[in-house]
Amino acid sequence: MSQIIERLQRGPTLIMSLPANDPALAQAAADGGADVLKIHIRVEHAASGTRFGTLEEERANIERILDAFPGPVGIVAGAESPATPAEMEALAAMGIDFFDLYLSQMPAWMWELDGMARAVALESRYTIHQAIALENLGVDLIEAAIIPHEGYGQPLTVGDMAAYRELHDTVDVPIIVPTQRAIRPEEAPLITGECGIEGLMIGAIVTGKTAQSIEHAVRQYKMALNAAG
Repeated sequence: MSQIIERLQRGPTLIMSLPANDPALAQAAADGGADVLKIHIRVEHAASGTRFGTLEEERANIERILDAFPGPVGIVAGAESPATPAEMEALAAMGIDFFDLYLSQMPAWMWELDGMARAVALESRYTIHQAIALENLGVDLIEAAIIPHEGYGQPLTVGDMAAYRELHDTVDVPIIVPTQRAIRPEEAPLITGECGIEGLMIGAIVTGKTAQSIEHAVRQYKMALNAAG
C-alpha cells in the first residue's frame, strides 16, 4: 500500500501543493505540519502562475525535497506534455509515492505503471459516471479538481460541498479536494467532516508563495483539522 493511501485511511490529511519545487518551501510545509507534499514537473500551473520543467531540470530540487520532507511526496507528472516513461521510472526509483494527472491528460500507458499509486484529477466537466468508472478501473485516489477556472479564488459554496459529498457517497475511493476555491482554515472541517473527504490539499491560492506564508497557512489548516477531530 502506498504511503498516501495509508495516511488517508488514518484520518483527515493535509496536503501541501508546492507553488515551486523549492526545498525551502518543502521545509516550511513540514514545519507547519503538512502530512503530504505534492510537487510538479512539465506543468504550466494556472493557480500559481508558475512553470515547472522536465525531470532533468527539476531533479536536483526534487531530490532535496525528498530528503527534507518526512512524509509521502506525490507529483503532478505533466499536463499537456506528460512525463515520459523514462521519467516515470526515475520518479518511482527516487521514492515518489504517487502521481497525479487530469483525467483528460493522463496517457493510457501510465495506467500500467508499478511503484507509485495512481491519482486522477476530475475536471470541471466531469460526470459522476466517470468517477464510478475510475473506481471500477482500479484508481487508487481521486482529486476533485472540479471547480471551473473562473471560480478559482472565490468563496466555497454549498453547491461545492454538495458536489464533494456526492463524490464521497458514490465511490469507495479516497478523495482529496484542492483549494481551487479560497477555502478558509475554519472551513476545512466542512470538507473533511460534513463532506466526508479524506484529504484537503492547499496551494498558492490560500497559502501564498513564500516560505513564511506557507508555514503559517499550513499551521492554521492543520490546527483546524486537528481541532475538528
